[in-house]
Amino acid sequence: MGFTKLKNHFKGSGIKYKSVGIAILAALLYGISSPISKLLLMKLPPTLMAALLYLGAGFGMGGISIYNIAMKKKQLEAKMTVKEVPYIVGMILLDIAAPILLMLGLTMTTSSNASLLNNFEIVATSLIALFIFKETIGKRMWLAISLITISSIILSVSNFSSFSFSIGSIFVLLACLSWGFENNCTRMLSLKDPMQIVVVKGVGSGIGSLLICFMLKEYSNNWLYISIALLLGFVAYGLSIFFYIRAQRDLGAARTSAFYATAPFIGVIISWIVLQEAITESFLIALVIMLIGTYFAVSEDHKHKHVHMIENHEHKHGHYDGHHNHQHEYEIIGEHSHEHTHDALEHKHTHLPDLHHRHTH
Repeated sequence: MGFTKLKNHFKGSGIKYKSVGIAILAALLYGISSPISKLLLMKLPPTLMAALLYLGAGFGMGGISIYNIAMKKKQLEAKMTVKEVPYIVGMILLDIAAPILLMLGLTMTTSSNASLLNNFEIVATSLIALFIFKETIGKRMWLAISLITISSIILSVSNFSSFSFSIGSIFVLLACLSWGFENNCTRMLSLKDPMQIVVVKGVGSGIGSLLICFMLKEYSNNWLYISIALLLGFVAYGLSIFFYIRAQRDLGAARTSAFYATAPFIGVIISWIVLQEAITESFLIALVIMLIGTYFAVSEDHKHKHVHMIENHEHKHGHYDGHHNHQHEYEIIGEHSHEHTHDALEHKHTHLPDLHHRHTH
């Protein structure tokens, strides 16, 4: 292996492991939401709670964005454009629909049924990524997704004999399908500014959920709990979605979803620390299976000769990855953002299903 190829190999591996770390960080932040939400729901209605979490994400990340502008920090990320409107609208509508479908399902089925069926989101995201968005998922990654899904199922149900399929189950599955499509819509936006995406997603979905909340007349004037819910939304939704989108940029929808599935395990550990809930034998079994699945996902090495067609787009990039070879009129050091064209290129290297590698096999 020549020096340049060796350097690119380690560079590619570094990007992969960094993105995996970012995906798990997103799961860690989201995992905080379940035990704290459980406490807040004692005083806040579920629909209002959902609206506050999204609004906290949108307003919180919006505040950071305004601060960056005020401090005149250099903007490296590409902004969303009219081209992305279909994915933006889809992302917002699906984020409003999914919780409603889930709540309808919960009124007609048991919480253990809903928890079990919720794991279909990982599978739905992967299947939609594969068949509709043409994301490559190899045998090793399917094994990883299967093991992580099995571990989530073991974690989410205490008594398999109590499982039953009903009309409520169909609504829960429709909620998972909605989130599966939403994850893939978000993936199509992942080359754009993650902070802008979270602001649009949070404010749009939050306002939509709030309108439904008013229609159902589910209010609360407990301003302390409302403030805590908004703060939780900023941390567990805003920052979590920000890192989730950043991970999708390099890993694709299916892989990021698989790593994000570690969130319930983090939630159980936090519940053990904060709420003094016991660590069960099934949790330890599920944890071992999840770690094995994570190993297969992290150690996946996808490499073959592939062709890049001519493409024109805008996103943050550098000139070190072998894909951005265009010239500038003046010297640019480091990452930057502008509209650029990729020439047709054929080469072989280890790669992930990012938006530069959507080729079929």
